[in-house]
Amino acid sequence: MNAPAPVRGKWDKVEFYTSYFLLLVLISFIGTRLAFATVWQLPTIDFVLSVIAMLLVLASFWFGRHSRRWRLWTIGFATATQIVPMVIREPVLLFPLLGALIPIAILVGCLMALSKKDANASPPTGS
Repeated sequence: MNAPAPVRGKWDKVEFYTSYFLLLVLISFIGTRLAFATVWQLPTIDFVLSVIAMLLVLASFWFGRHSRRWRLWTIGFATATQIVPMVIREPVLLFPLLGALIPIAILVGCLMALSKKDANASPPTGS
């Protein structure tokens, strides 16, 4: 009756949930930035790119359900539309962004290790 659900250790599930979490983070960030645009003036190019990115992120919840490529391209485009204009205006912002690459590289390494882990392998016994 209450059989446990099969454990799936596939890369597909890790990527699926990670990409949807990143899309939610992008929606909150871009939405907050657009909300502040009503209070403080946002450069026109930033506003246009943010609106396009917001529409793409919202559309990716529908179109990206079965397309990994669509989700990843949307995440990349939306992220670039938020970072590139700021770095062009203030090049000093590049230094903290380069520092942020360290934990991102660690995260990517962990995700790659998870993707290569054999799902049928049993965990080691003992502690």
